[in-house]
Formats: sequence, structure tokens, C-alpha cells
Amino acid sequence: MDLSVLILIISFVVCLALSVPIAISIGIATILTMLFTIPAGPAVTTMAQRMATGIDSFVLLAIPFFILSGQLMAQGGIARRLIDFAKVLVGGFRGGLAFINILACMFFGAISGSAVAATSAIGGFMIPAMNREGYEKSFNVSVTMTGSITGLLIPPSNVLIVYSLASGGVSIAALFVAGYLPGILVGLGLMFVCGAIASRRGYPVVERPRLAEGLSIFLRAIPSLFLVVIVMGGIIAGIFTATEASAIAVLYSLLLAMGVYREVRVHQLPEIILKTVETTAIVMLLIGTSTAMSWILSYENIPQNLAAGILSLTDSKIVILLLLNVVLLLVGTFMDMTPAVLIFTPIFLPIAVQLGITPLHFGIVMVLNLCIGLCTPPVGSILFVGCGIGKTTIAETARTLVPFYVVMVLSLLLITYIPWISEVLPKVFGYSF
Repeated sequence: MDLSVLILIISFVVCLALSVPIAISIGIATILTMLFTIPAGPAVTTMAQRMATGIDSFVLLAIPFFILSGQLMAQGGIARRLIDFAKVLVGGFRGGLAFINILACMFFGAISGSAVAATSAIGGFMIPAMNREGYEKSFNVSVTMTGSITGLLIPPSNVLIVYSLASGGVSIAALFVAGYLPGILVGLGLMFVCGAIASRRGYPVVERPRLAEGLSIFLRAIPSLFLVVIVMGGIIAGIFTATEASAIAVLYSLLLAMGVYREVRVHQLPEIILKTVETTAIVMLLIGTSTAMSWILSYENIPQNLAAGILSLTDSKIVILLLLNVVLLLVGTFMDMTPAVLIFTPIFLPIAVQLGITPLHFGIVMVLNLCIGLCTPPVGSILFVGCGIGKTTIAETARTLVPFYVVMVLSLLLITYIPWISEVLPKVFGYSF
């Protein structure tokens, strides 16, 4: 192995072991490798240029807008109305609160595009409610965390925007449309696990609202659900781009939170905007440093060498796809999604294309792999958020997550080996990929 590659790997692992934030770890490892590879002056200049180039993209403007939209939704009463609506749909099953939790996470994630926001907003209400009804605490946290990752597949999704950038221009609209069926498939699988556990443990049945009350709940939820129609309908119809749709999502969320539901006041806006700026700054720093690391990897021909090495092991498409999934699952356990997508897309996408996998299909497979990593020790960000909200430990939660991991991995294999699941809707709507 080349010495520069060893410097990159060792410095990155050491930084992670010392609990250095992931963006700083990537930056330190990259600059040390550049200093070894090229003279000091050009190395520093190149690092700065690559970071600036990485975030200088009109497409990325959608990320802060969707983040702001998610913040407005989390505080604007939208989560509670989606929970009530989910209760009307699935509340009559045994263990109904678990079904409601997952469905509400799917709704909220699909509207906000953030798994962390869904975990916080839905979990803050549903986990205590499930605790009061006698559900096991760690089970409640597991349901919320795994349900929230579906929002990263069901559009709008910030990570699919990042993948579009990393892949060299796969249509964001096509990726958004492609995520629907995989996201729903994962959600249904999680519901199946909840139903089996609820039946075995004898969890209670939630009383379903009467027809008149159910209709009233549905009518109150329509404005929230209509955001999906506006955003995706406008993108599919070609009325506006994904970036423009993100700005429209902010305006509509603001109208709902302040004008319709009136749960966000003017004096709360500075705090909401500040949280958005903080989150955006973290994401953009991750994108900048990850872009620089991707450049040094390409400079050292690592993607090409790794692709050649994997393809030399076997010519079986099934085995190679399985290897890629295993590697991405491992990556997801210690690296956040944004840098993982930016760093590993240039490495693995050429391999997938050589196997006849379309960049769109591979993007969905990659994102689902990394979604599973979000709720997997030791670095899963949703794992920490969920355990914090549920007031339980990672060790306790990891035990109850096992059946959920099984169904998520089975869903991943189905999506990997049946491209139709990801590609049928983009074909229906006329997207080329």
C-alpha cells in the first residue's frame, strides 16, 4: 500500500479515536496527506480551493432551505397533526402506537427530509406516550429511530441532493421519485416487525377515532400533507427545480406554522434561523472537507485501484454487489452520511456502472446502506438522539434493534437485486438515467 494512503487512513482513524469531530478529522487527514504528496504551499492552497469548490454549487442551496423548512415544521405543530392522522389510519392494530410512530415518522421525514428532525419531533411525543401504555422503553426508541430513516429515502431528502452532486449530475428529481417505493418498502417491513413483537408481548390496541372525529383529524392534517404535493408535484410537472422547491417549502412551512396553526411566533424566528445556520454550517463544512478528501483519493488513483482490485476478485455481479453492501454498511457504522456519500460515491459508482447498475439505482442502494448506519453503534447520530429522547442506553437499545436490523437488511437486498423497485417510478414519469 502506498505511504500516502497509509497516512490518510491512519491519521483519519486516530482523529476519530480521539473523538475529533468527523469534519475536522476528514480535514486533518486530507491536509496531512496533501503535505506529504505535494509541497506545503500548493497543498494548503489546493485544500482551500477544493473546499471552496465543493460548496460552490447552486444545487446545494436546497439544503439550508430544507433544513429551515424542517425546523419550522418541528416547532409548528405539524408533527402532532401527522401523529393524529397516523392514528386514524393504523391505530386499530395491536401495538397500534408502534404503527402510528413509524407512519408518523414516514410522513414527517417525507415532509422535512431529515431523519434527526423526525426522531426529535415524533419521538418527543410518541416515546413518552408508548412508555405510559406499557411498551418497553428500548423498543419505543428502536421504533422511532428506524422509522425516521425512511424520510431519507422518501423525498425531499438532503442526502439524495448530496449524492446527485457526488455522482456528477444524476437528476435530483429522478432520485426523489426513485426513493418512494424503497422508502415505503422499508416502512412496511418495520411495521411487520412491530406487529410480530406487539402480538407476542400483548401490547394494547389503540382506540380508533370515530368517523366524524377521524374526518376532522384528516382535514386538520391536509395542509401539512399538501406540502408533499406542492414540492414533488411542482418538480415532476417541471414547474420548478428541486432547489426552487426548497424555497417554496420554506414559504409554505412558514405560512402553516405562523398563519394556519399559529404555533410559531415572530419572536421565535431568530432562534429557528440560528439553529438552521448552525446545522447548515456543519453540513457545508462536511461537504467541503469531504470534497477535498475525494480529490486527494482521485489524485492517488485510489478509486481506480480499488475498483480494479474488487473486479479482479470475481466476475459475479451478485457477489460484487454483496461486497459493496457489506463495505457500505461498515462505513455507515463509523461515518456520517454526507461525507460517506461524497467520499465513497466516486470510488464505488464506477464499479456499479461496470456491472450494469444505473447511477440512480446505485444511489438509492448507497443511501439505504448508510441510513442503516445512522442507527448502528458506535457513531450513529440518530442512535444518540433517540436514546437521549427516550432516556435509555445504547446497550439496551442495541438489543431490541436486532429484528429491525434484520428486516432493513432484507429490504436492502431486495432493493439491491431488484432494480425495478427503484427505477419503475422514474420511468413512469419519463426521467432518463
